[in-house]
Amino acid sequence: MAAGGLTFKPVTPGTRADFEALFEAPGGPKYCWCMAWRTTAKEARTLSGAERRPLMLDRIERGEPVGLLGYAQDQPVAWVSIAPKETYHRLGGPEPAAGERVWSLACMYIPRTLRGRGLAHDLIKAAIDYARREGATVVEAYPVDADSPSYRFMGFVPAFAAAGFVEIGTAGSRRHVMRLTLSDAAGGES
Repeated sequence: MAAGGLTFKPVTPGTRADFEALFEAPGGPKYCWCMAWRTTAKEARTLSGAERRPLMLDRIERGEPVGLLGYAQDQPVAWVSIAPKETYHRLGGPEPAAGERVWSLACMYIPRTLRGRGLAHDLIKAAIDYARREGATVVEAYPVDADSPSYRFMGFVPAFAAAGFVEIGTAGSRRHVMRLTLSDAAGGES
C-alpha cells in the first residue's frame, strides 16, 4: 500500500521490530507508546513510557489492529494510529449507530526532520484506505486547530477537511470530532 512517497504496512507481530525502532528513535513517542487513548481504567494507573510499552506490544502480539507504519526506502519513518473505535477509550464523538463500523484515527507521528512535507495527508489517506479494506463504514478523527497548544499529535482540522471529513462536534475544549463516511468496505467514499 502506497501514498505519496511512503509505503505503508499494518503493525503486526511481523512489523513489531520496525514499530519499536520508530518509537525508540530520538524524538520518537516512546513516552506514551500511543496508549493515551487505549488504556483501560486499570492500565491508566500505569503512567510511564516504560510501563506503557508492554501494554502496546501485547496488543500487537494478540493481533489487535493498532495502526500503520509509513516507510521510506524500507525504513520506518511515520506512524498513524488507526483502529476500531471500540479499542480506544474516552476519545469522544457519538456512539456508533446500528450497523456502523467506526474506526478511529487518534494519532500521527512524523519525525521533525520530515515535517512540513505534506506527509500527514499521506498518513490520513493510508489510514482511510486501510480502515476501508478492514470493513470500516466510518472513519472518525479528533484533530485540533493549528494554534492549539495541545493534542497536536491528533492532526489539524484543515488536513482532515481536505480529505473529505466533516465536523460533527467537539470532544473537550480543543478536539474537533470529524467523520468520513465510507460508502462500502470495498468502494469509494460517499
